[in-house]
Order: sequence, then C-alpha cells, then structure tokens
Amino acid sequence: MHDAALTSKLNAALQSREQRSLLRHLPQSSSPNSTDIIDFNSNDYLSLRRSLSLRNAFLTKLAAAPDVLGAGGSRLLVNGTAHAALEERAARLWRADQAPGAEVALLFNSGFDANAGLFACVPQPGDVLVYDAHIHASVHDGARVARVAARYAFAHNNVKALREVLRQAKATYPALSSRPTASLFLAVESVYSMDGTLAPLTEMADAIEEEFPFGNAHLIVDEAHATGIYGPCGLGRVAELGIEGRVLARLHTFGKALAGSGAVLLIPPLIKSYLLNYARPLIYTTAPAYPAVVAADCALDVLEDGTAQKLAEDLRSAYAYLVSRLRVELKDVPKDVVRLPEHLVEADDADSSQHNEAPSAFAPIIPLLTPYPRSLAGHLAISSRGAIKESSDTDRRPISARPIVPPTATPRVRVCVQAGHTRKELDALVNGVAIWAKNGGWMENGTHEKVGKRPHKL
Repeated sequence: MHDAALTSKLNAALQSREQRSLLRHLPQSSSPNSTDIIDFNSNDYLSLRRSLSLRNAFLTKLAAAPDVLGAGGSRLLVNGTAHAALEERAARLWRADQAPGAEVALLFNSGFDANAGLFACVPQPGDVLVYDAHIHASVHDGARVARVAARYAFAHNNVKALREVLRQAKATYPALSSRPTASLFLAVESVYSMDGTLAPLTEMADAIEEEFPFGNAHLIVDEAHATGIYGPCGLGRVAELGIEGRVLARLHTFGKALAGSGAVLLIPPLIKSYLLNYARPLIYTTAPAYPAVVAADCALDVLEDGTAQKLAEDLRSAYAYLVSRLRVELKDVPKDVVRLPEHLVEADDADSSQHNEAPSAFAPIIPLLTPYPRSLAGHLAISSRGAIKESSDTDRRPISARPIVPPTATPRVRVCVQAGHTRKELDALVNGVAIWAKNGGWMENGTHEKVGKRPHKL
C-alpha cells in the first residue's frame, strides 16, 4: 500500500496486539484426515469429518442433485428448491409433537449471520435485551445495532442474578409490565464453547415466565455446541428438556458436530417473514451454495437415522474417561499452575455447588485453567513431551489444543473431546499435561507469560 497514514495505523494496531500476546494468525494448514497430530482443537465433536459413510452419502446425493454449482444469488432473488426443501425438512424434524406451523426453519450461511441478523432487527424500539455474560460475539454484534432501550448482562448461568436483572428492567422500564407495550428478550447458549458449561434452561424459562406473566418475555437459545450431541436424535438440549414451546427461537448449526456448514433458525412464521424483510445478513448476501445444502441434508440424515445419538454415546464415554484421568493426575498439582474448573471437580473436592450429576451434565469442551496457556499448549504440541509411564505403546504425536487468553476468556487451554478419540490419544493428552505441570514446564517456558484474569463485567 502507498497510503502511509493507513499503513502506520494498521501496523500500530497489530503491534499493540502482538505486545499484549493477542495477535491472531492462521494455524498451519492441515487435513481433517491427517494422522500427524492428535486433534483436541476442532469442534468435530462426533468425528464426522472423517466419516467415510457420511462422505459417500454426500457424494451420492451431490451426484444425483439437479443443481450443484453456486446458489444464484440471495434467497430473495433465487429460492433454490434444495434450500426450501431443507428448511421444510428441518422444521418437521425439530417440530416434534408441536402443531404444524408452530415452528418453521430459516437457513443462514452461518450461525454468526443468524444471530447477528436476529438480534439486530427483531427487538423493537423500547424493548430490552438481556444476555448471559458469556454469550457469543455474534449476539453482541447484533445487539450493538439493535434499537432496544437497554441491554443487560447477568452473571454466567446464575439464575438469581438473572432474576435481579429482570426485576431491575421492569422497575426501570414500566412499559415491560402492567399492560405491557414492550418486550424483553433473553439470549443464552445451551452449551458454552469456552467453559463447557450448560445453561439451566428450564430454570431460566421459569424465571422469565414468573417475572413477566403477560407473556412479553422471550427466551432465545443458541444450540450451536449442542446440536448432534444432546436430546433425542441429537436435536439439542431444548428438545432434551421438552421446553420447545417455551422458547421463541432456537439456533442449530451444521458446522460443528455435523461436519457441514450453515445454520437454521427455528422460529414462528411471523418472525421468519420479518427476518426475510429486515435481516441484513440474510437479505444482502448470496445464499448457501448447493453443495453446502446437500451436506446439511446429509447431516439431517445423521440425526434421523440414529447415527448422531450413537456417536454421542461414544463422545460421552471419551469425556468421562478423560475427566476421570485428569482429576487423578491434577489432584496434587497447585491450582495456580493448572486446574479443572469447579464444575468438573469431584463433589468432595469442589468449592461450589455447580457440580451436576444429571444425565446431560457433560460437555465436549474441557477448559484447563492456567495462567500459562501458551506454555502448556506449546508443550503438548511437541512430540518429545514425555509420558508418566513410558512404553512402546505411548502415542508421541503432537497434540493440537487451543490456548485462550483474555479478553476472549480467562486464560486456559481449551480441549475439545471427540467421539473418535481413542484411549491412547486421551492418555497422551493427560500425560502431556501432567508432565508439564509436575516437572515445572510452566517455569521453563511460561515465566514471562503469566496471564491475569479478565475482570468480570455485568
């Protein structure tokens, strides 16, 4: 570039991020079928990206599809037969026992576009938006341009704090109560991607219904990290809890556990019509290409035929084994070096009441909390990291796991468990973490890295 002023400003911003150890870059290119690393980094929770049967089903459907290339334009210009059929099928699948027409589906290029579009335009002037403090960036982007009277955050997964915020909103904005002329929207995720925590959805639905008996408070649930893993056929935690009729909108994505791309919003017909007229991320962009629609249709096959539910059982087993081993190996490690979050600590050792033994109380995300996330991730990424019990059977491949630093979240290494992880691969991760923690790897490589906690904001 020849614009010296712009070049200087952009470089200054990037240098600032680098000095704060926040500079992002693309990781080394790789294939999901690569055997060179052990993947604890991707969101391929059901290991479907490597599924030969899913690959063959996709190629078969693609070969038989009348339309294969591109999309032709926006959905408002070209409403592809495959796109409309996918929406109708998704609505039937997720509608379950609800009356026909109670819930319809709307396809987006991504979950980010769906959230940003929904929250930017559906809340009306004078309405109020309430969201969990750990809500996804896409909701923040939508909320930033929403015409609402106020935005409130509440402490993560804390129903008491939620009720306090709801009461504060009612007291501040009388239009919300007593012959209400305004609405309140509550945005949560059913499974949180940084913490692996589960939202108490039933209790949250109870809270807004009790505080807003006129029915002008609405629950919106992002199921991106739950789709394929929880509930009947992998339909998510809302379906698992049987609260479909108490939720205004549900977001399900195809790009994580289901090895596709794109997302659907499950919404009342009125809101679908409104989004088609006002949601800018939907109106002013090309619709998903036909191959993406075919892949999403194959993902619905995986849900309907029971494949996802079977793989979710394998995922649950891998998760239980990994957490059990980590509890043992980290029991005597100082908590200011590395530790499991409180909701994963055994009941006898826990410092909080968050521990939940309910059948669904697991998530495929395990945060290893440490002020030295890059040091730990760097140690795991080298093949000579050692093992607690050395043997010829030890898996020495590099391990890919994501170091996370503020402001994204409090410092941690984010571990994503997959249905296809073998016991050897899980052992390799545990061994790598234990060797690093017990042999002072954090002192050797992380002395200058120590990252402080993000201040908790409401």
